[in-house]
Amino acid sequence: MHRGRIELSEYRFTGGCQCGAVRYAFTEPLADAHVCHCRMCQKAVGAPFAIFVPVWKPSFSFTRGKPAEFHSSEMVRRGFCSACGTPLTFDEGDDGIGVLVGTLDERERIQPTIQCGVESRVSWFDKLSTLPGDIVTYADDPEKRDRIIATSRQHPDHDTAVWPPAD
Repeated sequence: MHRGRIELSEYRFTGGCQCGAVRYAFTEPLADAHVCHCRMCQKAVGAPFAIFVPVWKPSFSFTRGKPAEFHSSEMVRRGFCSACGTPLTFDEGDDGIGVLVGTLDERERIQPTIQCGVESRVSWFDKLSTLPGDIVTYADDPEKRDRIIATSRQHPDHDTAVWPPAD
């Protein structure tokens, strides 16, 4: 169980892992967010690409828990939650730390502006926007939706003083 008082009034961005064991905050991005297609990032996030936003380390802090780390190369440490496995950070040891945009509470506030590692980009990446959306919705199966909501262990997209909630 993760408990603790959180004072975040000075922070502009918050986020964390799926289970809530690790939470973070930062005041402003260092640079533009980028989509990384390199093979190392693909494996690190279990997806065809990762989206990072660089953040100044002095403006970044973990507000609950600390991530475990995997040294994916001599230069790079990747932070992840040891409880649920959520990839969180990318650290090359300089003044910035890369934060995975999907772990932000307000993901829409950060929009990628550049791509890197394009030599490993999957051939169908440019076709993603042409795929149909919303083929299956929870409206089609309200009982399933209610079961998922009732049993969800996912941390909400905002800071909590205590997580998981008391029964």
